[in-house]
Amino acid sequence: MKLKEDMNPLLLQVFRSVVWVYSFITFLPWYLLSGTGASLERGKRVKALSVSGRPGGPYRSVNSVRQLASTLYPGCDTLDKVFEYAKQRFPDRDCLGTREVLSEEDEAQPNGKVFKKVILGDYIWLSYEEAYQAAVQFGSGLAALGQRPQYNIAIFCETRAEWLISAQACFMYNFPLVTLYSTLGGPAIAHGLNETEVTHIITSKDLLQTRLKDILLEVPRLQHIIVVDDKPTTWPGFPRGISVHNMATVQELGAKPENLSKPRRQPLPSDIAVIMYTSGSTGIPKGVMISHSNIIAGITGMAERIPNLGENDTYIGYLPLAHVLELSAELVCVSHGCRIGYSSPQTLADQSTKIKKGSKGDTSVLQPTLMAAVPEIMDRIYKNVMTKVEEMNSVQRTLFVLAYNYKMEQISKGNSTPLCDGLVFRKVRSLLGGKTRVLLSGGAPLSAATQRFMNICFCCPVGQGYGLTETCGAGTISDMWDYSTGRVGAPLVCSEITLKDWEEGGYYSTDKPNPRGEILIGGPNVTMGYYKNEAKNQEDFFVDGNGQRWFCTGDIGEFHPDGCLKIIDRKKDLVKLQAGEYVSLGKVEAILKNCPFIDNICAYANSDESYVIGFIVPNQKQLMALAEQKRIRGSWEEICNNSEMEMEVLEIITEAAIAAKLERFEIPRKIRLSAEPWTPETGLVTDAFKLKRKELKTHYQDDIERMYGGK
Repeated sequence: MKLKEDMNPLLLQVFRSVVWVYSFITFLPWYLLSGTGASLERGKRVKALSVSGRPGGPYRSVNSVRQLASTLYPGCDTLDKVFEYAKQRFPDRDCLGTREVLSEEDEAQPNGKVFKKVILGDYIWLSYEEAYQAAVQFGSGLAALGQRPQYNIAIFCETRAEWLISAQACFMYNFPLVTLYSTLGGPAIAHGLNETEVTHIITSKDLLQTRLKDILLEVPRLQHIIVVDDKPTTWPGFPRGISVHNMATVQELGAKPENLSKPRRQPLPSDIAVIMYTSGSTGIPKGVMISHSNIIAGITGMAERIPNLGENDTYIGYLPLAHVLELSAELVCVSHGCRIGYSSPQTLADQSTKIKKGSKGDTSVLQPTLMAAVPEIMDRIYKNVMTKVEEMNSVQRTLFVLAYNYKMEQISKGNSTPLCDGLVFRKVRSLLGGKTRVLLSGGAPLSAATQRFMNICFCCPVGQGYGLTETCGAGTISDMWDYSTGRVGAPLVCSEITLKDWEEGGYYSTDKPNPRGEILIGGPNVTMGYYKNEAKNQEDFFVDGNGQRWFCTGDIGEFHPDGCLKIIDRKKDLVKLQAGEYVSLGKVEAILKNCPFIDNICAYANSDESYVIGFIVPNQKQLMALAEQKRIRGSWEEICNNSEMEMEVLEIITEAAIAAKLERFEIPRKIRLSAEPWTPETGLVTDAFKLKRKELKTHYQDDIERMYGGK
């Protein structure tokens, strides 16, 4: 995606001449010293092969053609052994870090709303030895409170150091850990707790008061609530039979010699480590049973794809730990001696909503080298930066665009651009602390435009990954030397992938030039199935003649000649219109989401109708500017509800759809602008910001009827 240049032709020529002279002088010594030629060849090499010789696979990484990898270190076949290995190897190394809260204050906004702002200090660190001992004592304390091996225990908590310490404690003492998203609604939380029959739950003060307290009477087996916060120490007003404890007091109980000396029943590789409730884009959440060996295989595959991973790395943890992407990423880091500094989406950057103006966000203080993100967050960064570029004066904007296009051309050749990085992109890169060397994207497809933007402006590779809770998050991750876009890379060394024909959608493994079909993932990372849901297990999982377990993803992919996978469709997103045309709603959304007027979009089609409609969360800055241009006045809600504005935006996205070569029947014919953003808290998207189509349909039912002529 080249950016448009709009500057005096003479000045453009002068700039290009300077760049050419600089490139000419520096190219040969830089090329010889940097090893770029080898990196370019590595990026182009074949990364996976069909081990059967058939075009549809199964495909394996060239590094695991003979045998799939399943363990990180010899003898470390359960998660407690992996943590113990890390503790012995990196005892004094910083392990888990939390920023000190110096002060909190309420700040009134112009619209009358009050936001809580915080001023944070430095990170306070636990070493690997200290984190290990904290986990041992907490596990011992849970056992003293009556928690038994192989009986489920739940965690319902925000991402923080105490979450990972609690998880490690449960792994050590063989307590299967039930994970629940902190944004789930009351009925979903109660369903998960009752289905898994938990008697003990680990939570935070905020979630206990705002989410958990209201449903306690609906969870009759619950006996003990452990709150990770230090204060308060007494908890009045809870139903009879429920005891509330602080994490620190449970650790003190566990540290008593009579409790600590009791032998613990260590897990087997086949024992359940986690029952992870998916946020669920449809229906009630399902619990995925993940064994110790599943997780270890998954993190073995992830670790192989991150170059030079080790104790010099710092990872920033802020995504939900109840999501398989974040849990896997943090366990990978712990297994390699990295530091993990904790954050949240509200305190991540200097401009984040809870950071007081003039004070530092978490990335500025921590300066992470590794970071994971979902596409929604990357898309937001991309649009914010590009909006600021549009606001620059003509000279600044053109210099940025020239540098952007020059760097895009250079990285496609495998070359780096230290001058552009230092002079032009340094300020953008500082948004993430300035030291990021690898960005990992997962949870949903990342647009080519956003991926290229992150490559260029943050001066680091973006490893786009593909995996599911049912495969421990492991499936593929793109090679760090591969700067192509729109692909998710080759299979990890722990998994293999085959493509199954899908006749209804017209995808076949014999398709030319590339085999296409439903993605099936096999390997030791494929999980044990859904908790108490045998019918769904029979539908989605199977074991082949060699005893290997497989998961049917429902996603449609194609393999390129170098063994890299591209996600091109999804079975559940396919809708047949009245005239017989098939529309992929995900494809329509992925293309239109790049439009600057759109922050989020949900395409919808009814099989009884002949056209597609859409619900759109518009970009406020772009829409207000358009309203001013059209002399339409009013509040944000009034602008979004204005039928003339709907028509204006529809015209803009129609042009974008035609330019992207969407078919006539794929282009939304009517739209609804939503003044309300879609967040996990609204229940309209998952914690990974995937659309919840069922909930969106219910939410906009009146608009659906209106747009289809019912009202």
